[in-house]
Amino acid sequence: MKILGIDPGTGRVGWGIVSHEKGVDTFVECGCFETKTNSELPQRLLKIHDFLQNLIKVHQPEALAVESLFFEKNAKTAIDVAAARGVILLAGEQAHIPVFQYTPLQVKSSLTGYGKAEKSQVEFMVGKILHLKEKIKPDDAADAVAIALTHAFRVR
Repeated sequence: MKILGIDPGTGRVGWGIVSHEKGVDTFVECGCFETKTNSELPQRLLKIHDFLQNLIKVHQPEALAVESLFFEKNAKTAIDVAAARGVILLAGEQAHIPVFQYTPLQVKSSLTGYGKAEKSQVEFMVGKILHLKEKIKPDDAADAVAIALTHAFRVR
């Protein structure tokens, strides 16, 4: 099963693909899609949607795992990220892919066993689980791979 993990945002959308076959998780690919900061929100959302539709078409994942929103200090940022999440969820539904949502606490717990783990601990575990020689960069892509792994652990 190919799992597409998404770390949502309006400026940067982290994505990561993990293959989960017979209890073995394998890193496939990851990256970070960026929109122009001077673009209006509707334009950014359209670009995110188009990018995801293409990504799904190319990789044909069987599951989409998306990070749920957590409390954001800046209300405008939270609303914009919620809009981006909506576009991401829509792309999954349009492609008829089952969509799963995980909180940051669930991601940290599934990878480290501790829901308040530091980002560096999560990144370390992603590398260890997937037998990676180098740290995944940027952070948004690493987070997306962690989200995909969280779903892989849930389906075992």
